Amino acid sequence: MRTIDWIDGAVVLVDQTRLPGEEVYLRLDTVAELVEAIQRLRVRGAPAIGVAGALGVALAAKQYADPAELAAAVHLLETARPTAVNLARGVRRVAALLPSFDAALGEALRIRDEEIASSKAMARLGADLVEKLCGADARLLTHCNTGGLATVVEGTALSVVFELYRRESLGGVIASETRPLLQGARLTTWELRRAGIAHRLAVDSAGPFLMARGEVDAVILGADRICANGDVVNKVGSYAHALGAKAAGIPFICVAPESTVDLSTPSGADVEIEDRGSAEVAGTTAPEGTEAINPAFDVTPAHLVTAIVTDERVFSGRADGAPAG
Repeated sequence: MRTIDWIDGAVVLVDQTRLPGEEVYLRLDTVAELVEAIQRLRVRGAPAIGVAGALGVALAAKQYADPAELAAAVHLLETARPTAVNLARGVRRVAALLPSFDAALGEALRIRDEEIASSKAMARLGADLVEKLCGADARLLTHCNTGGLATVVEGTALSVVFELYRRESLGGVIASETRPLLQGARLTTWELRRAGIAHRLAVDSAGPFLMARGEVDAVILGADRICANGDVVNKVGSYAHALGAKAAGIPFICVAPESTVDLSTPSGADVEIEDRGSAEVAGTTAPEGTEAINPAFDVTPAHLVTAIVTDERVFSGRADGAPAG
């Protein structure tokens, strides 16, 4: 299964808002439809929305002949969500080849294929690292969804879980539910079940306690942006898990493609953190009119990150290779 692809002149993707109840594929023929899918999290995960943005530029080249309309469509795609670097990077890379539709589509498909190859490389490098740090039968806690649904196939952090399972070196998986939209509960458990991997689900706030109780050997999760100083921007709740891992003395590992490393952003303090409004949090559970603060992401400081695994390297400290401090 590919989370997102170009099929017969349109973008086709899994509607992740319908999972786990229904497996529905959407065919998107317009830029407006694709932007709505990105903003509504029908497609989500930094690598996946990077591919979506890239394919969206090809869709724009097909849809618009007028240069002004084409430029406006590209801007809508680039700014559909602000935090993950992959979206803007994918859009800009393909937009550099406009107005040629053929050139744009060719580059977008290269980005798709690069993400597929990246998942395989991260799986190998990440599994090697987990075995080195934790030995055989590692018990892992993961946050949000980092499988094929967040990329194109396999995933980032979850690709490491799949590889450890294939090596018969996985001791167990705990998926944190990932409030408020439950990507862990809805999506990660769905992918683990499809793969036949035994797992348990925990509320987000239980993670640090489970680490302290000795039920977790390492935390492994993805990233929406890795800053030059090694700060990791990821789904909100990641920072709490990092603090728990530090207190418990276990590794905190981030797995993300090299395309998520943003050397132009000095630190997490320089990243615009998307706030998704009150409705997702307050919903029908709080008194009417209750306002909420709803950051979609948080920043884990580099000093709490044991290692970052990309498709090209494993490192700790600064992403730009400069000495820490």
